[in-house]
Amino acid sequence: MTKLAVAAVALAMSTGTLFGQSAVANRLDDAATVFNEVMAASDKAIPQELLDRAHCIVVVPGLKKGAFIFGAKYGRGFLSCRKKSGAGWTGPAAIRVEGGSFGFQIGGSETDVIMLVMNERGAQRLLSSKFTVGGDASVAAGPVGRTATAQTDAYMTAEILSWSRSRGVFAGIALNGATLRPDQDANREMYGKPVDNKQVITQEMAPPKMAEKLISLFNKYSSRRV
Repeated sequence: MTKLAVAAVALAMSTGTLFGQSAVANRLDDAATVFNEVMAASDKAIPQELLDRAHCIVVVPGLKKGAFIFGAKYGRGFLSCRKKSGAGWTGPAAIRVEGGSFGFQIGGSETDVIMLVMNERGAQRLLSSKFTVGGDASVAAGPVGRTATAQTDAYMTAEILSWSRSRGVFAGIALNGATLRPDQDANREMYGKPVDNKQVITQEMAPPKMAEKLISLFNKYSSRRV
């Protein structure tokens, strides 16, 4: 192999594009798959009432089990918020998830996490440079089932509701102490320039092509806040 070819392979590996899509594009596809599979199972889905009231959605696909034990950096995902009109969703902003504890030990090698941010105050906190679930905002394990009742004090007052899926089992989970930070590298790849999460959301940036599937699914299942 020539020096030029070696250099090209090294560059492709460093950007995650050696085998087609970049790592960010693959992660967006994974997030879309997770959300679609969860919402398509009506008896095990996020309640429609809660989804329609949500200000923002966070999807973190494929968290690694080891991180739950050692508290290392363990996940990367995306958030999107309703547009100011209440109709449609902004382009995604990338996040890193670090540390935290999950009320019980989750089985399986990987776990998907979905969070709903239920009010404007929680949405504003989510866009800060560092946001701690359960510290900066109250969090509760969300109910399961498309028609499940959401009329309880915990669900009505919590700023964030959270769910997990592991080995095909989808359930509400109390996610406390996890810190969410902007993933600047992923944002730069998606939008072609340096942008922070607050810019993406407040300027209601249109989703890049690689994120169209994820945002279209958000619109499919809840196109307008009620």
